[in-house]
Amino acid sequence: MALRLGRLGSGPWWRAVRGDYGRLRAASPRSASARVCRLPGTAGTQPLRGLGYGPSAGGGSRLGTGLAAALAGLAGLAAAAFGHVQRAEMVPKSSGARSPSPGRREEDGDELARRCSTFMSLPVTKLQELRKRPEDMKTKMELMIMEIQAQVCRALAQVDGVADFSVDRWERKEGGGGITCVLQDGRVFEKAGVSISVVHGNLSEEAANQMRGRGKTLKTKDGKLPFTAMGVSSVIHPKNPYAPTMHFNYRYFEVEEADGKTDWWFGGGCDLTPTFLNQEDAVHFHRTLKEACDQHGPDIYPKFKKWCDDYFFIVHRGERRGIGGIFFDDLDSPSKEEAFRFVKTCAEAVVPSYVPIVKKHCDDSYTPRDKLWQQLRRGRYVEFNLVYDRGTKFGLFTPGSRIESILMSLPLTARWEYMHSPPENSKEAEILEVLRHPKDWVH
Repeated sequence: MALRLGRLGSGPWWRAVRGDYGRLRAASPRSASARVCRLPGTAGTQPLRGLGYGPSAGGGSRLGTGLAAALAGLAGLAAAAFGHVQRAEMVPKSSGARSPSPGRREEDGDELARRCSTFMSLPVTKLQELRKRPEDMKTKMELMIMEIQAQVCRALAQVDGVADFSVDRWERKEGGGGITCVLQDGRVFEKAGVSISVVHGNLSEEAANQMRGRGKTLKTKDGKLPFTAMGVSSVIHPKNPYAPTMHFNYRYFEVEEADGKTDWWFGGGCDLTPTFLNQEDAVHFHRTLKEACDQHGPDIYPKFKKWCDDYFFIVHRGERRGIGGIFFDDLDSPSKEEAFRFVKTCAEAVVPSYVPIVKKHCDDSYTPRDKLWQQLRRGRYVEFNLVYDRGTKFGLFTPGSRIESILMSLPLTARWEYMHSPPENSKEAEILEVLRHPKDWVH
């Protein structure tokens, strides 16, 4: 059942204020459609001492990537528009889609309701539950990923300017649900999406064993292991070969053991996959991520940049999927609040790191040969996601997974040619050299 609830507000959401790339910043907070609210006490950031250097936060993904990313990926991918959004609430009447109680105007004097009014849809968790636990990390993370979804979606829609976005609110019978928004065949974007999911229940014995095999000692009770996972995830495929693909994901995971102990960790990252190398774009993207990381410690960006290069490696091709970015998992130090502030800073860097690049190149001229190379590179993107990505593989073999959402990361079109090899000294060969030998873009 699809219900068209009309369009969101109009007016610019983000604007460049310096140079070709500029720095993107929110429009005036007095505009209701551009309001970014925050939980009391969470505004701003403080330097993190020792972030990412706890016993489980470095050197390689110990356990969380496949499980946490897959559960976050249950939401699928989404894109939401600014002046072109259709709110299509695809939830059966019995699904419990929420609205304010009769006779109560929650928007009057209710900070949470005002904050939620800027989202693409109401949070997955009922507002009354969120009000009961405002300082709980699950509440903070859910509201943060809802805000990031809205920010990214509106920025993308402003760039595209033509296509409508569907907003699909879904539920998972095992517990929780998500909001998946999708744009296809727009003016700028062939396929774009930003999704959130908030899921809970009991991990299967298979999932628990997988986690134990990757370093966790987890105690089950009667074979059950309660968990909560939530995240925001996006993959964006522009039409123009000179506008790069971008992916980001930020997630939070909790597991409750039989003795009542709660294990928690964060994971995520952001990476760029260009068809052709543009040095200025690469520097801008990495420098923006570095500036976000540097707010929490000078050693974080180099560590997580290398982790990203190592993770997105297509072994059978001997090359990376793209030019990297940052990637981290199992982040459980130095404290839950400090780790959350780091994740929030990184998530807020998505728009300024990527949108100026797309705006710069979305109308570039290109040849059929350029388009062919883009299709071949997208084939590599598909290969990594289906062969190596732990989140995708885990999701495909997990009962109750939302397959359509998991596979939303794949482009609409891709191509494979037998024994294709680009000419020497060509721009195709130039990007391959970087994919085989990652560069330092910021020093």
